[in-house]
Amino acid sequence: MTSKDGTISRKNWMNIWVFGLVGQLCWNIENSWFNTFVYDKIAKDPSIISWMVAISAIVSTIATFIIGTWSDRAGKRKPFIAIGYIFWGIFTISFGLTEFMPKSPLIAIIVFVIAADAIMSFFGSMGYDASFQPWTTDISNERNRGKLGGVFAALPVIATIFGAVVSGIIVEKFDFFPFFIMMGGLVMVIGLWGLWSLRDHPNLKPRKNEGGYWKQVAEVFSIRTVIGNRELFWVFVVNAVFFSGFNIYFPYITIYFNNYLGMDYGAAGVIQGVGLIAALFLTIPAAKLINRGKMTTVISIAIVSNIVGLIIITLNSSIIGLLIGIFFSGIGFVLVMQSITAWVKNLFPEDQRGQFEGIRMIFGVCVPMIIGPLIAKIVIENYGIYMEIDGVVGAVPTESLFVTAAMFTILTFLPLIPAGRFAKSRFQK
Repeated sequence: MTSKDGTISRKNWMNIWVFGLVGQLCWNIENSWFNTFVYDKIAKDPSIISWMVAISAIVSTIATFIIGTWSDRAGKRKPFIAIGYIFWGIFTISFGLTEFMPKSPLIAIIVFVIAADAIMSFFGSMGYDASFQPWTTDISNERNRGKLGGVFAALPVIATIFGAVVSGIIVEKFDFFPFFIMMGGLVMVIGLWGLWSLRDHPNLKPRKNEGGYWKQVAEVFSIRTVIGNRELFWVFVVNAVFFSGFNIYFPYITIYFNNYLGMDYGAAGVIQGVGLIAALFLTIPAAKLINRGKMTTVISIAIVSNIVGLIIITLNSSIIGLLIGIFFSGIGFVLVMQSITAWVKNLFPEDQRGQFEGIRMIFGVCVPMIIGPLIAKIVIENYGIYMEIDGVVGAVPTESLFVTAAMFTILTFLPLIPAGRFAKSRFQK
C-alpha cells in the first residue's frame, strides 16, 4: 500500500531498490560498456563515443520532458514506468546487433550505432527519469528524502561495481552480445513485474493546463518559473558543473585502465568496484546532515574528496594507489548524488514533478554529457597517445584526462555559494 502521509512502505522500499538498481545497471551498460563495445567492435575513434553520449543525452532530456509532462497530465506513473522498462530492455538487446552489421561504409554503421543508442535512451528515460523518479518523489517527504537520496547515491555505485566486476567477467567469457541479451532480458522482466507490483500515490491527481499539452510543456521554461524557483535552479547548476567534470573521465575510465595501463576487464572492474564500496557507508551520516539542511557542507566535502581522488589516480598506476583514488573520487560522486537528489526533490513543485524531472535532466544529464565528453575528446586527441590495438591505431586517454576533470570540478563551488544561501534562508524561516 502507498501511504498518504509520505511514509514509505516496505513494499515501496523494495520497489525503489529493484527498479532503481535495474535501471542503474542498464544506464551503467550504456555509459560504460556501450562505449567500450563501440571502441572494441566498431572503431577505435573517441569522437564516435562523444557523439553517441551527447545525442543520447539530448534524446533522454527530450523524452523526460515529453513523458514527464504526460504523466503529470494523466496523474499516473505506473504505466509509463512499466512500458518504458520493457522497451528499454528490448532496445538494449537490439544495440548489440550492430556488431554483426557490415563495417563499410563506416559512416553507415556509426549512424546506426548512434541511432540505436538514442532509441534505447528514449525508453530508458521514459521508464526511469520521467516516471520512476517522480514516483519516488510522490511517495516520499522531507523527513525521509535524505535516506532516499542515500539510496539513489548507492544505486549507481552498486551498478558500477556490478558493471565493472560481474559485467567484465561476463563479457570476457561470453562476449558483448550475450551480455546485452542477459541484461536487456532482466530489464524487460522487471518492467512486466511492475504492472503488478507498482501503485501510484493516492494523492497524485491529473494536472492539465487549459492551454493544452504543449503550453504546459512550455510554461516550465518561462522566466517566471526560474524566478519563482531560484534556489532550485542554482542547485541544478551545481549539478551541471559537477557532473560535467565527472563526464570528462568516467566514460573513458575502463578504456584508460584496459588500454593505457594494460589491465584486463576483470582487474579494472575489481579496482573500480572495491574502491567504491567503502564510499557507500558515508551516505548514512550524510543523510542526517541533509535532513538538517546541511547540503552545502556535504557537497563541499564531496567536491574536495573528488578532486583529491582524481589527483591520486593521476599520480598512480599501482593497484593500491588506484583503489585509494577511486575511493576518494567515489566519495565525491556518492555524496553529491545523495545531496542533489534530496535537495531537488524537496524543491520540486508538487503538481509539476514529472516536468521538473525534465529540467533536472537538462542540468544533470544533457549538459554534462555534452560538455564532459567534448572536453574529453579534445584532451584525448591532443594529449593522449596513439596505440595499435588489435591491428588498428586508436587514440587512448592518459593521466591528462583526470587532471582536466579535477580542474573543472573546482568550478562547482561557484554555483554552490548562492544555492547554499537560499537553502539557509529557507531553513531559518
